[in-house]
Amino acid sequence: MARLSYLLLSSLAVLGAHATSSVLDLIPDNFDKVVLQSGKPALVEFFAPWCGHCKNLAPVYEELAQNFGFAADKLVIGKVDADEHKDLGRKFGVQGFPTLKWFDGKSDKPEPYDGGRDLDSLTSFITDKTGIKPKTKKAAASAVEMLTDQTFPEQIGGDKDVLVAFTAPWCGHCKSLAPIWETVAKDFSAEPSVIIAKVDAEAENSKSTAQDQGVKSYPTIKYFPKGSTAPEPYNGGRSEKEILAFMNEKAGTHRTVGGGLDAKAGIITSLDAIVGKMTAGGSISSVSEEALKAAQGLKDKYAEYYVKVFEKLGKSQGYAEKELARLEGMIKKGGLAPEKMDDLVSRSNILRTFTAKSGEKQEL
Repeated sequence: MARLSYLLLSSLAVLGAHATSSVLDLIPDNFDKVVLQSGKPALVEFFAPWCGHCKNLAPVYEELAQNFGFAADKLVIGKVDADEHKDLGRKFGVQGFPTLKWFDGKSDKPEPYDGGRDLDSLTSFITDKTGIKPKTKKAAASAVEMLTDQTFPEQIGGDKDVLVAFTAPWCGHCKSLAPIWETVAKDFSAEPSVIIAKVDAEAENSKSTAQDQGVKSYPTIKYFPKGSTAPEPYNGGRSEKEILAFMNEKAGTHRTVGGGLDAKAGIITSLDAIVGKMTAGGSISSVSEEALKAAQGLKDKYAEYYVKVFEKLGKSQGYAEKELARLEGMIKKGGLAPEKMDDLVSRSNILRTFTAKSGEKQEL
């Protein structure tokens, strides 16, 4: 019975995961029926889960499928995990990832797609092949800050860490980066000290800035630390996770994929060490006094919260556990403004250091 329940839950989980995507998952059991025998043309991506270029293409390909979703009775946009289903990849001569192929729905001889991997290029290819035009949603306001010759010097060298992508309208790699850059900008939208920006290197009002920065290829990404006009080139990967990791390290932030906070947010190392003395058996009164003195020289807004928790513990030994349970309940319930959610996560992280048992390692 337990085994049956496990299988049922697993199946529902898989169905749920697939339901969130507009791209059709193709496997050996359905490939011939859907792609070769349906009479409907199909654009098929052969990918591997570990492939960096595939990860970069994923949000673009998903948006492409969403835009043509209304025409599902006339067109298929699908994908094959060719790392798992190697026979399908070999059957169609796949030698690298991602590989995109166009099937006419009647033949098993696909046409290779060699165009750009940006949304515009893929959309134009499908429309040229089928005559079907996409239906796109009205674009939401961008979280990316566009910098010009006038605004660039206003933002660089101030009190913010700025990551800038220098792009060109015709650049295919820039178009592929665009949705990822937008996602990263949204992830940092609640960070007042971080700016994710772009400079159109060929626009009349910003090309002088690109020239001054020595930009010769696109996209060129540069990081400008707060208080400095001397940039550091970014040569890392172009996935959301990799860009987030870079900015977290440079700006001292703790953002995760999706814009949330990690388990280190709010933690102040010097005060955390003092908390460790208490959890190791030190008296609350003496440790609390030490924390108060240490917090007075700190500018971090959560220094006061450490002091508050010490004060509360002096009056009620179980305060940290009870307060942590209350905050976790609010987080789980959801429906909070991003700033409020960040605050609750940060305070919860701090409270967990107080609830640790002596000698117990914290998972941060």
